Amino acid sequence: QVQLVQSGGGLVKTGESLRLSCTGSGRTSSLYDMGWFRQFPGKEREFVAGITAIGDRIDYTDSVKGRFTISRDRAKNAVYQKMNNLEREDTAAYYCAAAMLFGTLQGGRTSNWGEGTQVTVCS
Repeated sequence: QVQLVQSGGGLVKTGESLRLSCTGSGRTSSLYDMGWFRQFPGKEREFVAGITAIGDRIDYTDSVKGRFTISRDRAKNAVYQKMNNLEREDTAAYYCAAAMLFGTLQGGRTSNWGEGTQVTVCS
């Protein structure tokens, strides 16, 4: 298990940027693949971006490609998501997640979640 603490998020206008941060704690947290999900009201959480423990694989959902960038700092056990050119459709609660396998992460089949942070984009 790994404990995940998020920061970032907030209210911005369309076209602006935000950065989300997530730090993992626990003896083996650096071994986990990590990523971001988002949840729209009334919908299930959906995969946004993920990065492997050593950073050799990165994946994004199609709607954020070219606008969002995921990165991680292994020394800090942290993962980041820089979100550029935000759109109203990006408004959602964003969750950090961690899993031992990338496929498990992408599928959201993990019990390791951050507390969530709201991102609101207004015109």
